[in-house]
Amino acid sequence: MHIVLHQPEIPGNTGSIGRVCVGTGTSLHLVGKLGFSLDESYVRRAGLDYWKHVDLHLHADLDALIAALPGSRLLCFTAHGGSRYDRIEYRPDDALVFGSESSGFPPSVRERLADHMVYVPVNPLIRSLNLANVATLALYEALRQQGFAGLETERFGDPAKRG
Repeated sequence: MHIVLHQPEIPGNTGSIGRVCVGTGTSLHLVGKLGFSLDESYVRRAGLDYWKHVDLHLHADLDALIAALPGSRLLCFTAHGGSRYDRIEYRPDDALVFGSESSGFPPSVRERLADHMVYVPVNPLIRSLNLANVATLALYEALRQQGFAGLETERFGDPAKRG
């Protein structure tokens, strides 16, 4: 699986998503101009000491991402999507793509990938959910459908000794 952040703006979200990627063996792809430096303490703080283990890939633009993932289906998560996230049949090499926190996807991306737009239902009192939360729930739904392949699915022993 791949998590793709298109022009992310908030380092804490990217750090949190990076930590989830490490915990699930998922690659993290950052596309376009970032709203922060990857050296910022906020990214490292949210990713804790796991950030050094992130399988991180940087791409100048959407074309570079597509070239780097030729066999992957891009599923773009947006409040304006046409398919509900839990009704998708996820594949092992899918790329779950998320737009920037303040503006989502630019019109060029929305037009180009219009048939691949996915949404998470929310109460109409809010426009959207937090980026890190949506990325996590989408990834775990995809992994659940695949039987959590390669992940520890059973925990044994003293709960106080779990990390």
